[in-house]
Amino acid sequence: MYVAMVRPRWSDMDVFGHVNHARMVTLLEEARVPLLFGEAARAGVAEFAKGMVVVKLSVHYRAPIVVDGQEIRVEVSLRDLRFASATLDYTVHSGPSADDPVAVVADTVLAPYDVSTGRPRRFTEDEREFLRERLAGETDD
Repeated sequence: MYVAMVRPRWSDMDVFGHVNHARMVTLLEEARVPLLFGEAARAGVAEFAKGMVVVKLSVHYRAPIVVDGQEIRVEVSLRDLRFASATLDYTVHSGPSADDPVAVVADTVLAPYDVSTGRPRRFTEDEREFLRERLAGETDD
């Protein structure tokens, strides 16, 4: 599992005083980008940054997240890895601790994408290995 600490901004709140749906989707993105682009590149896996698309997104709210100046904890794990897609699960806690209540559970299906051809592509074996090691804690299927 990968853990990202993300700080909701004042502008993420809606008129009801909690983070709205569109902003929550952005916070999920902010949680996965450092992993897929930063950590992956440092590990020698730079292809993610050349093209990755969200194929499907599902967000389920258990409790509102209120912007109070503290970070929220976003746990990201790998549910499914196929040759041309990966499903990531997210557990979002209302504060920085794993003991803070779970406010949101979500998942995204991501697909590697070749921007130059405008077509999806398959994950390389290095990409698959990176995802398994960082998000599932295993090294083979």
